[in-house]
Amino acid sequence: MKAAKLIVMYPVPTDLETFERRYADEHVPMAVEKLAGKTRFVASRIISNADKSAAAYHRIAEVYFPSLSVLEACLNSPGGQETAAHAVDISSGGAPAFMIAEVETFDF
Repeated sequence: MKAAKLIVMYPVPTDLETFERRYADEHVPMAVEKLAGKTRFVASRIISNADKSAAAYHRIAEVYFPSLSVLEACLNSPGGQETAAHAVDISSGGAPAFMIAEVETFDF
């Protein structure tokens, strides 16, 4: 059984300070508390594209689950629905992109 992850990509916000405050003070604690079954949460702040040009996204959140079925159950739960709605609410630069991925890990 492959692990799975939810990827949430937030466009550059119109009000960076407010977004960052709400993300840190409201959204991250909500995700930690309400996303049942998660095994890991990674929050990345995008600095630039690799060519140093401005990126279209400001933050990318990755929430890992042991399987696709656990991820889907989380998304369909009240806590998952509330957290997803909050992600949309705080994303002042446009709607965030929600993606689901299978995870393959390669150790070197």
